[in-house]
Amino acid sequence: MKHIASLVISCTVIFLATIANSAPEDKKTGLIIAEYWETVRDNCTECHSAKLVTAQRGTLKTWTDIIRWMQATQGLEKLNAKTEAQILHYLASNYTPKSRGRRAPIPPLLMPPKPYPNKAKE
Repeated sequence: MKHIASLVISCTVIFLATIANSAPEDKKTGLIIAEYWETVRDNCTECHSAKLVTAQRGTLKTWTDIIRWMQATQGLEKLNAKTEAQILHYLASNYTPKSRGRRAPIPPLLMPPKPYPNKAKE
């Protein structure tokens, strides 16, 4: 019983910490609501879904390179300096590389046995 209570308390703490650390998102676009988010919404979603933004992560250099690529190959016009600075600030502040990626692969020793032979039957 003591272990179950500990487990419930641990799960509750993790759940509450996750809620407390999550930034508010715009319900329509999914963009994090933070300084300059409207500038990103107004400029970036003219050509593509906001999901293309929210699925990406990058440093200031990465985001700058993405904008330059869109200008060179996708027909994005040159942005005025203020607008570009606001967009880059927002993206580099809110969509930074994650410190943790996917989990490590499960070691073969811990994998269940293969249910089928490797070679196809003739």
